[in-house]
Amino acid sequence: MKINIVYKEEDGWFVGHVQEYPDYESQGKTLDELKENLLDIYEDINKGLVPDARPAQLLEVEV
Repeated sequence: MKINIVYKEEDGWFVGHVQEYPDYESQGKTLDELKENLLDIYEDINKGLVPDARPAQLLEVEV
């Protein structure tokens, strides 16, 4: 299984979210820490522990 993580660097921290769930952000001092934090969130969502979590939709537009 693969997931996409969207992130940026802010003031020495990596801040990001799983592309499918942009409402649930996390941060980490390293990319590995950010990845671990986001995988924990993703697992909680898949276990039903975040009942209001709804995946975002992706619309591809050709320009």
